[in-house]
Amino acid sequence: MKKLFTIAAVAVLGMTSVNAQDVNFGAKAGVNFATITGDDVDGIESKTGFHVGVVAEFMISEKFSFQPELMYSAQGAKISESGTETFNGFTYSYSEEAKRKLDYINLPLMAKFYVAEGFSIEAGPQIGFLLNSEAEYEYSETFEGTTETESETEDLKDFTSTIDFGVNFGLGYKLESGLNFGARYNLGLSNINDAEGSDDFKNQNGVFQVSVGFFF
Repeated sequence: MKKLFTIAAVAVLGMTSVNAQDVNFGAKAGVNFATITGDDVDGIESKTGFHVGVVAEFMISEKFSFQPELMYSAQGAKISESGTETFNGFTYSYSEEAKRKLDYINLPLMAKFYVAEGFSIEAGPQIGFLLNSEAEYEYSETFEGTTETESETEDLKDFTSTIDFGVNFGLGYKLESGLNFGARYNLGLSNINDAEGSDDFKNQNGVFQVSVGFFF
């Protein structure tokens, strides 16, 4: 992994020799469909979030470009359960949901290859810097038309790794106007857990992203 980021850093420095007219600056935003993989993930569901940030595309040739990005990304996962139970002849329904919320500043370093006019395939490493980590619990119970809800939030930042490494793979399409679209999957490579015994309990981020952007 260190070799990947060393190569990427060298590539960034090499871009300083690129003419200004060969650099496109822009912004993008989109939807995250995030989950957590690894140990003890039975019942985990995808959590919908978002990402937003700025990009710069350095055109190396007509077919190749290098695109570093700086993105805020809301990630995590959730577990939900609902049902109906009967106790002493009385029936009540319940629902409970637990969300793991992970917020990052991500720095993807993407290599892009244009396979056709406007269409590109892309891949590259990513480093993420943790902003927030928490668990949010909500429990609702309905009995004889009355619903009671309880909620609780737990700060987990002290138990979460502050740095996250991953690799991105994706597709893109760019119009001559600067409007562009992308779909990408971020495969987490590092353990997000940072607590005693976490070496034996490993989880990674997994995020599918759909984006819309514009180059100015």
